[in-house]
Amino acid sequence: MRLNQVIVSLLETDMYKFSMGQAIYHQFSDYKTTWSFKCRNEDVHFTDEMVDEIKEQIKAYCSLRFTEEELEYLNNVKWIKGSYIDFLRLWQPRFEDFEITSDAECGLAIETKGTWLNTSMYEIPTLAIVNEVYFRMQYSYDELFESFKKRLDDKVNKLFSGEYNLGSFSEFGLRRRLSSEAQELAIQKLSGVKYPASAFVGTSNVYLAKKFGLTPVGTMAHEWIMCVGQGNHKHNPAYSNWYALDAWVREYGVLNGIALTDAITTDCFLKDFQLTYATLFSGVRHDSGDPYEWGDKMIEHYKSLGIDHRGKTLLFSDSLDFERADKLNSYFKDRAKVAFGIGTYIANDTDVPALNIVMKTTACNGMDVAKISDTTGKGMCKNPEYINYLQRCIDWRMQYGR
Repeated sequence: MRLNQVIVSLLETDMYKFSMGQAIYHQFSDYKTTWSFKCRNEDVHFTDEMVDEIKEQIKAYCSLRFTEEELEYLNNVKWIKGSYIDFLRLWQPRFEDFEITSDAECGLAIETKGTWLNTSMYEIPTLAIVNEVYFRMQYSYDELFESFKKRLDDKVNKLFSGEYNLGSFSEFGLRRRLSSEAQELAIQKLSGVKYPASAFVGTSNVYLAKKFGLTPVGTMAHEWIMCVGQGNHKHNPAYSNWYALDAWVREYGVLNGIALTDAITTDCFLKDFQLTYATLFSGVRHDSGDPYEWGDKMIEHYKSLGIDHRGKTLLFSDSLDFERADKLNSYFKDRAKVAFGIGTYIANDTDVPALNIVMKTTACNGMDVAKISDTTGKGMCKNPEYINYLQRCIDWRMQYGR
């Protein structure tokens, strides 16, 4: 490797990989998935040297194992069960599950295939590696890091001055961070202090949460709804949310309950988010579409069910910066518990644009799966015919079904 090792611990992933991972282990251990990398930036190109470095970094990641200290840390999370800890004690990433080539328009193609238990865990470390390799090898990293530090200091100063009133916010930037060094510095500067109108409550990066004594934050991602709802070929995919919510409640009851609404559109989600689930889940997460319209819609839905919306959490996590979060908090703060997961703006705000890269599930158990979000262009599926089928199922249910 030309660079220092990017991922140094198997805890260096987002918390929702463990919450989903435990439920996968207990209920869907035989599911197999394919994941595909995509760079949405039209002006980005990965050189052959970058691709070679990414391969070496992923090989190094695959050599890691959980330590007993790390497992003990996870064992103290109240919803993690001993059976899952025992599985993690034996678990290891497999480089054989990866196919990494330069055969893509952007110069980098990555695909992983294998059990969902394995491939789910690869997404976040892979994206973190791709980001750090790209920025260190494409630019003068030291200059980028200086611009990052200046912007970070400006953010912290505005929090101290009370210019921003964010209420509760967490850091969600691991997958798109400038570097491990940058993310650690951001969390170090944001944590352990009191702001007049904001509270930094945690990070999705479990490794850094452990290091700084913070709360590791995260529940479910789109893969959960896509694979649980569409991976069983007997399921009508328009009911994906029902299958996903049902499996989650079987695993966690009332614990660990923030539901993601937009995997197959929020309107379809609300068909299944009726009294039982709306009561059991402590709140919902926004990840696409107009956040004000979404929040108003969720509050009205809680009202229609006779549920006190002021006790429910609205977690916003879509392309946020402090200014957007401040405005959203001002709009919703008296009507719900408002929280924010802020990623790229904290972990990769420099003088050059951040990468817009994703790694998504594209097949489960040999069949296409897809996300149809509330924003055009945020979905990802290799088969347009499946997208058409899924959309027709959703449209029929919205017009005629329950």
